[in-house]
Amino acid sequence: MTVQIIRLAFQLTDTVAALKERTRRFYYAVMLIGHRCPRCDGGLAMVCEGQCRCQECDCRFDPTIAFQRCSSCGGVPVLRVRRYQCRRCGADVRSRFLFDGLVFDTAYFRERMAEHRQRKVEQRDRVRLMLAESRSEPLFTEAADLAAIPGLADALNSLTTAVWDAESWRPAEGFDLRRYESHIQAHLRPFPVSLSEISPLSEPSRRDRIWRFIAILFMAHAGMVEIWQEGQDIMVKPRETDAEGQAVPGDSEDLDGVERSFSRAEA
Repeated sequence: MTVQIIRLAFQLTDTVAALKERTRRFYYAVMLIGHRCPRCDGGLAMVCEGQCRCQECDCRFDPTIAFQRCSSCGGVPVLRVRRYQCRRCGADVRSRFLFDGLVFDTAYFRERMAEHRQRKVEQRDRVRLMLAESRSEPLFTEAADLAAIPGLADALNSLTTAVWDAESWRPAEGFDLRRYESHIQAHLRPFPVSLSEISPLSEPSRRDRIWRFIAILFMAHAGMVEIWQEGQDIMVKPRETDAEGQAVPGDSEDLDGVERSFSRAEA
């Protein structure tokens, strides 16, 4: 029921808009029916607010200024910003050639926009000049004299020439791709196995899970396994190979580069 009411409301809005447009055209046709083009005596038609066009010579002009006069003194109206005023007495003139819109003095607004842009440029120039004048002079200092403070040079040298015990340093545990590939291959089965079912190799468990996932990606890229996602877990399955096998990293025949060609030659 609510959807039908909304649909009817939109239809009513469109109908009212169409009726308003037809009324506007009818109003302009009635107001211009007794007027002709002052240049060629052709018929007239409104093209926009405050502008009509001759259907013969295509001349455009303001019908209010051309055909309407001041009711007080009979003077010619002139457009002032957004309204008409009598050129002679300055009284406001209500245009009969406006339906429900406003007419704008385009020359006035063009001048005001040009002045506004000019003021913005002048303001930016003033700010740029003010900032340039507020800058301080360049500061020149002499080179630091390390001998001026007793013991400063020795203290600085001790920071850069310290002797480190090479035996006390141990590299951090890194990611061993071969080790993780062997570990994953040992847990693979003919049926799919989830990443969570593969036991961790090191601590912490979060880092170990990341390393297991990286190793699985490398193995999938090499064609050793097939992987896909099911829910929140990664499934792993050995890739099915034909009798010839596939050239993948870790294959013993690819390590020495001789055994595969030799075995095929014997065959």
